[in-house]
Amino acid sequence: MRRRQAIGPALIAVAVIAGLAVTVGPLAGGQSGAPAGGPQARPTTVPAAVDDETARPTAHPIPGHELFGFVPYWEMNDGIAEHLAKTPLTTLALFSVTHTKTGAIDTGQTGYKRITGAIGKQLIAEAHDRHTAVQLVYSSFGAARNGRFFGSATLPGATVDGLVDLAVTTGVDGIDVDVEQLGPEFIPAYGAFVGKLREALVAKLPHATVSVATPAGGIGAAMAAAAIGADADRVFLMGYDYHYAGSEPGASAPLDRRDGAQADLQWSLDVYGQIGVPAERTVLGLPLYGMRWRVSGPEIGASRLGDGAIWVPADNPKFLAHPPTPAEFDPIEVVDFYSVAPTVTPSPGDSRATAGWQAVYVDSPDTLRPKLALADQRGLAGAGFWAIGYERGLAGYRELMTDFTKGKLD
Repeated sequence: MRRRQAIGPALIAVAVIAGLAVTVGPLAGGQSGAPAGGPQARPTTVPAAVDDETARPTAHPIPGHELFGFVPYWEMNDGIAEHLAKTPLTTLALFSVTHTKTGAIDTGQTGYKRITGAIGKQLIAEAHDRHTAVQLVYSSFGAARNGRFFGSATLPGATVDGLVDLAVTTGVDGIDVDVEQLGPEFIPAYGAFVGKLREALVAKLPHATVSVATPAGGIGAAMAAAAIGADADRVFLMGYDYHYAGSEPGASAPLDRRDGAQADLQWSLDVYGQIGVPAERTVLGLPLYGMRWRVSGPEIGASRLGDGAIWVPADNPKFLAHPPTPAEFDPIEVVDFYSVAPTVTPSPGDSRATAGWQAVYVDSPDTLRPKLALADQRGLAGAGFWAIGYERGLAGYRELMTDFTKGKLD
């Protein structure tokens, strides 16, 4: 058993900067592969002590089974409409539009053109025919860009106006805000932006919703809490990229950590809960992609010899059907692992991927199942994926999603 570390001073500082009235305490202990806040977790409010002869039953969380799926503009191509027609989403999020230096919506961006063009109109209309809600995604990435935007007195207001007008003209049911690489000093302005957006949106579309996608660490938790304070309807916890291109190899969404680090899916849910993000408004986001690294050897956990790269299952159907070696299951991080032998003899300084062992870590329907189960065990509103389309043409993913929406994971 590995005891989870307490929320550290950095997260407390983030909460103070963000103006959040939260008390941050130690996280619950947890065992590898078993959620710390599972079905036997204590209720949020612990009842007063009772006599030993009248023990009260443990409160069980009541989960929702919403299924939130992002479709990025590069997946909005031939076949995506047919794929979505068979994918049991409750919310379709079309990624994405962004702002220009004046705060206006950038109409020259590919995402804008596809969402407002023929394919976007088709996806929105067909989703509505299936009674699936559609959200327009607004994105803003990069510390410098976000600093200029949220440090401005005028840019956020101009973007709110543009987003609301675009939501009305496209006929979507809401807006998702995806801001990444945000300095903690701008979290109050971020919360204010979410609040102004929601107020302006429901003034035009009374039944519209606003969600936010937030990173899995302390900054993300503080952003989520600020958004909830601004009455955001949903928080999509981006439960991925725990291992990334510049890190040592491993699962993008680990249930536990082989390297002993504290950050994993269970830890993130603990952090979000401790900082005050309500479970009933939280959606656990999971990856439909993996990562590939050039590594020092064929075993799980071999160290990287260079930066990794995103590995999309739908781009590799032949590999998955006939891998060079069978998939190996990592029982610690809960992910499928493939080892690929060198295809050329490496020489000193040779950085080509084919000149060394390659490691692929990717989630399959089998490894995603216990991760989706966390949403049920924690009483979350639901779960979701980045990105729909990455599993096109592959068996098992659609059945897994259907099982989740019907509450039949077990």
